[in-house]
Amino acid sequence: MSDVSSPQQIAASLTEHWSPRVVAEVDDSYVKVAKVKGSLAWHSHDQEDELFLVLKGRLRIEMEDRTVELGEGEMFVVPKGVRHNPVAEEECHLMLIERKTTLHTGDVVSDKTRSLAEQLRPV
Repeated sequence: MSDVSSPQQIAASLTEHWSPRVVAEVDDSYVKVAKVKGSLAWHSHDQEDELFLVLKGRLRIEMEDRTVELGEGEMFVVPKGVRHNPVAEEECHLMLIERKTTLHTGDVVSDKTRSLAEQLRPV
């Protein structure tokens, strides 16, 4: 089933930071939106790449060998196996594309970790 939706509007409506919500499925991937602020956690996804697209604000993705800064409309793919830590100094809205097997904080569990069931809750 397909419906027209606005990732920007959905992300803006979220009330929790670092609590991504699934808004669509494409084959074996989920499209998610999130509202973020502060730092998530250093983690990696051993078997999955992760695409970050900034809908609003700025996002810094820290990695062990470099750091990338993303502005509105910019995207970056963190390759599988790369330890990374997303950071937003101010509130930032994101769209993420991840395989359905991708765990929220990968190999790390923290108070910000969200289960797939939490991410699949209706918006």
